[in-house]
Amino acid sequence: MKTATSREESLDRVRLRSLMRREEERFAATHPKSKALFERARQSLLGGVPMNWMAKWAGAFPVFVAEARGARFTDVDGHEYVDLCLGDTGAMTGHSPEPALRAIADQAARGITFMLPTENAIWVGEELQRRFRLPYWQFCLTATDANRFSIRLAREVTQRKLVLVFNYCYHGTVDESFITLKDGAPAPRRGNIGPPVNPAVTTRVVEFNDVDALEKELASHEIACVLCEPAMTNVGIVHPDPGYHQALRSLTRKHGTLLIVDETHTICAGPGGFTREHELEPDFFVLGKPLASGLPAATYGFTQEVGERILQRIKVEDCDTGGIGGTLAGNALSLAAMRATLERVLTPAAFAHMVPLAERFTSGVEAAIAEFSVPWHVTRLGCRAEYLFTAERPRNGAQAAAAMDFELERFMHLYALNRGILLTPFHNMALMSPATTAADVDQHTRVFREAVAELLP
Repeated sequence: MKTATSREESLDRVRLRSLMRREEERFAATHPKSKALFERARQSLLGGVPMNWMAKWAGAFPVFVAEARGARFTDVDGHEYVDLCLGDTGAMTGHSPEPALRAIADQAARGITFMLPTENAIWVGEELQRRFRLPYWQFCLTATDANRFSIRLAREVTQRKLVLVFNYCYHGTVDESFITLKDGAPAPRRGNIGPPVNPAVTTRVVEFNDVDALEKELASHEIACVLCEPAMTNVGIVHPDPGYHQALRSLTRKHGTLLIVDETHTICAGPGGFTREHELEPDFFVLGKPLASGLPAATYGFTQEVGERILQRIKVEDCDTGGIGGTLAGNALSLAAMRATLERVLTPAAFAHMVPLAERFTSGVEAAIAEFSVPWHVTRLGCRAEYLFTAERPRNGAQAAAAMDFELERFMHLYALNRGILLTPFHNMALMSPATTAADVDQHTRVFREAVAELLP
């Protein structure tokens, strides 16, 4: 899809690599304490990081955080950053929001986990009912688990084995989702580590926004569920075509397939997520990451019909050995944090503050793109915005993936980091929190413009 233009073709890769070397040298020189900690970490942590994704930050090593509050953090070398990554949505609430801090401290003093319910669980369930209009809810620790459990339940109640996902989707570390299309055929996605089976055994994959391909797969009557983000978010933002969700819902119902909507990223659309903003009607709804202001917590909800079908098929004597649950799931601490987050942090007023900031971010990036006539674009969804290195807006995952440029992306990220701006390392995502300010956004706009100006003098 990546349509070349004269300006794109003229991007000097030699210059890009020279600028990148300069930025790498600047980063290493100004972060000696992070570098020392990284070298020490390599002696006990695989790759020098506590989780393998942390190796993907631009630069020879990650910065080590000393403290964070609101929309900013400080590293061990004393540098302060505007945080537009926000833990890749995990800290969309801002770092350590006061209502959540108070609730966490209060509950921790009274007990952290019991494998017994607390009253907060009921309050959260009732609030989730109100926001997302599904009657029944369960809790776990990550959206990955919520997706896994939803898939298991969908297979059980439909008595079908297959899952359908969209090409270049992202649903955490769900085995069934690491699949792509190669020459039109399903195949394991690049980098899939130790798959239990070829995902083509368990999964069907089609392009987002392709109604004909979707209907062809569903017509087999072998698909237990469609697992989808309502807008794709991990290859830039890919919006649904007008009418696509209506077609998706109609076809899944027609063919007896359940619909799982994963809103772990698209909660950025509003307090009720994309589902409430666009009146979607999923059978399952999944939410994780920011739900407990950064504490591990996730939830999955389902319709009355699905709930009844689950209860008919699952016996109490088997409920602890069926592959759904977890000793720490629904613990008292995470439920206290969820209540505080939903009641006092991720409120309609917070979104009324965050969404205009994302609009401001989008306008600033668009102005720089237009000024230098680079064939890029920026797309927004609620309080999230991302730019892609193509002039055309992709309609599906394959087109979005084709527009990615790992070398250029790492330069843009490191350039920003060296000037006090943190973007998400996996793509060019910027997220607004209730603590983000217009000045934070404008700082990014200045840095983004400077980067483009250096690339294309």
